[in-house]
Amino acid sequence: MNILELSEQEIVRRGSLDEMRRRGIDPFPADEFPVTGYSDEIKETFTDDAPQREVSVAGRIMGRRIMGKASFLELQDSHGRIQVYVNRDEICQGEDKDLYNVVFKKLLDIGDFVGIKGYVFRTQTGEISVHAQQLTVLGKSIRPLPIVKVKDGVTYDAFDDPELRYRRRYVDLIVNEGVKDIFVKRTKVMNSMRNYFNEHGYMEVETPILQSIAGGASARPFITHHNSLNIELYMRIATELYLKRLIVGGFDGVYEIGKNFRNEGMDRTHNPEFTCMEIYVAYKDYNWMMEFTEKLVEKICLDVNGTTQVKVGDNIIDFKAPYRRVTMTDAIKEHTGIDITGMTEEQLRDAARSLGIEV
Repeated sequence: MNILELSEQEIVRRGSLDEMRRRGIDPFPADEFPVTGYSDEIKETFTDDAPQREVSVAGRIMGRRIMGKASFLELQDSHGRIQVYVNRDEICQGEDKDLYNVVFKKLLDIGDFVGIKGYVFRTQTGEISVHAQQLTVLGKSIRPLPIVKVKDGVTYDAFDDPELRYRRRYVDLIVNEGVKDIFVKRTKVMNSMRNYFNEHGYMEVETPILQSIAGGASARPFITHHNSLNIELYMRIATELYLKRLIVGGFDGVYEIGKNFRNEGMDRTHNPEFTCMEIYVAYKDYNWMMEFTEKLVEKICLDVNGTTQVKVGDNIIDFKAPYRRVTMTDAIKEHTGIDITGMTEEQLRDAARSLGIEV
């Protein structure tokens, strides 16, 4: 990369990278670093009267306060953040103090990965921290991170631009609290759904992604060429047709959680590549499916949140089964005051216009 294309900070960090290598420190070691504790668990289980606990933690440097021979750094791991106390004479046992005076104070930056071995203690201000006895460089960050500051409940320099957040999701995950929880909850939702289906005896399957026809739904497909067969194939827009064939083949119930692809418009909540779950069960009707789905959603809420009540905006929604059942026409009448039963197409259009709905 041309040095003119780099920011001032990137140039400085590359210089620090080179200096580490000159000092015999590998800024990107391939060695294993054993982790024995995580920030949240360490803070939750610490008690002042317990025996001293030795821990090994790893993560990114998200803040530093350098005070002569002793410093504090804020370490962010996959579970949260914890303070680390670093003393020069503790991590540099011999006469050579360069690990602290040069590497720690000058060559390490916000965003760099480090490993810390030491013990857990409580500072004079009452904060549970790790007292570092050994510091290991695990990865040098070449690009600087946005520095988000929170003081008295007010956030400064927030990384909140929607365009940047979605284009650089990895940065969003690093600097914005709560974003990682979305990913964790999604995994819990998928696991809960799988467990529910499996417990009821339904089998998870995989069906072809490249298909000879674009079927199962009404959408514009992505088209690709198969060189060996010399034919055009479509990336699936739905899993429906192959799942139904499995039911025809004799399975009582099958489901698939996989990617579908639709070559159409996109926005923040619609992606041409998306995950879809479809389940097909033999010898059932729509009443059974409604009850089955109600219990599924209730179970997911309990597994993910520990309660069936979920706050959406200013509203509390309770997903506890059973749910109220209402027809589409009754729902329209309830919320608009218009009974569409027996209406012609033109009357339906007029009703929509009267409600300000684009026709």
